[in-house]
Amino acid sequence: MKKIPSLFERDWDGDRSRVLPVVNPEAQWVIDGEGIPTRKRDGTAVLIRDGKMYARYDAKKGRTPPPDFEPCQEADPETGHRPGWVPVGDKPEYIHHRNAMFPGDEISEMADGTYELCGPGVNGNNEKLEHLHLFPHGYEEINPPPPRSFGDLLEWFKTHLVEGIVWHNGRWDAAALRVVDRRMAKIKRKDFGLPWPVVE
Repeated sequence: MKKIPSLFERDWDGDRSRVLPVVNPEAQWVIDGEGIPTRKRDGTAVLIRDGKMYARYDAKKGRTPPPDFEPCQEADPETGHRPGWVPVGDKPEYIHHRNAMFPGDEISEMADGTYELCGPGVNGNNEKLEHLHLFPHGYEEINPPPPRSFGDLLEWFKTHLVEGIVWHNGRWDAAALRVVDRRMAKIKRKDFGLPWPVVE
């Protein structure tokens, strides 16, 4: 799963955790009204392929990935991050991945694709779930749809307690029988300096 571009440009010369009111050219299509807004969950990404689970692994600058690492893209020129996948094994760091798997062979019946693993023990359980859960990416469409401008999104996040939004866009190619030109763009509460997780 490739790194998803931000809707707005990051403040590379100041606070890199924030975005500026400047549209990222890679995400202009969102501002133009394209794409479906979906809820961004706060967990860890996993891949299910051919009945097997893979964990996200970020080969950050200077970090040597394991031999079975499958890169998704070249290293990011700004951060050095190089995301990819590794098979879920029996190491302690994969205990929550293993616990999220269904008993028997039921995981082999899950559709191939990427999911967000959330719940107790995962990334601080900021979603406040009682059990581990696999959320298919792009499944939770936000209705009514959120605004798309910088100022309006800032106001929207003040009253909608979600980690973020991911817009999905694609075009069905009838000849190829598949979605092509698949694009994504995201924005998070923290990009605006708003707190996450939210303490109620």
